[in-house]
Amino acid sequence: MTPIILIPARLGSTRLPGKVLADIAGQPMIVHVLRRAQEAALGPVAVACCEAEVAEAVERAGGIAVMTEPDLPSGSDRIHAALHTLDPAGRHDVVINLQGDLPAIDPAYLDKVLRPLELGYDIGTLVAPVTSAEEALSPSVVKCVCAFPEGVEVAPALYFSRNPVPGGEGPLWHHIGIYAYRREALGQFVSLPPSALEQREKLEQLRALEAGMRIGVVRVPGAPFGVDTPADLEHARRLLGTTP
Repeated sequence: MTPIILIPARLGSTRLPGKVLADIAGQPMIVHVLRRAQEAALGPVAVACCEAEVAEAVERAGGIAVMTEPDLPSGSDRIHAALHTLDPAGRHDVVINLQGDLPAIDPAYLDKVLRPLELGYDIGTLVAPVTSAEEALSPSVVKCVCAFPEGVEVAPALYFSRNPVPGGEGPLWHHIGIYAYRREALGQFVSLPPSALEQREKLEQLRALEAGMRIGVVRVPGAPFGVDTPADLEHARRLLGTTP
């Protein structure tokens, strides 16, 4: 496989406007994410953005920024557009989609998300154990219906929900929104219209499952810390350095 890592980033955010440029230890958050992706050493890294301010911040840090149309409906559409700008010849057959609000992501997770593609899946993603009742019941924590028999690291994703599924005794799995796509699978995915369950659950990945695409999940020890609120941002500043 010849991966490329693309980080979709835009300033619009309902709960924390402009968060990708928020200062954390003297650097915009998007630069922290860029550095973690570069540390994974899997292939080239670029930020797919639609505002000049984001592109300038990335380029000041020595990174690659690709401008995309501002009205694209999702991060998947944004990385698909950036891929065709960066690699029109198709040299990269795998695309890793890394969210721009994960400044403390473990670079090793980016290597792990490739594992399902090695086993023939169309899309790879990550899950971590749910560790509390609060996490299980939170609609902001997406749960993945999957099962890992003894000694198995990669399992098929059967469904995703904001509810604590499946029922009965056993672990629940917190979905981590990092994806690895076969290049042709990414093209297929963005060409599909929004699906019924996707619109019902407000979860884009259900579009792929409804279309018969196979998503494999890899279990990792814990979910990376994401920044969605002002309180999250303060926590990230404490975690990674100093508060400006």
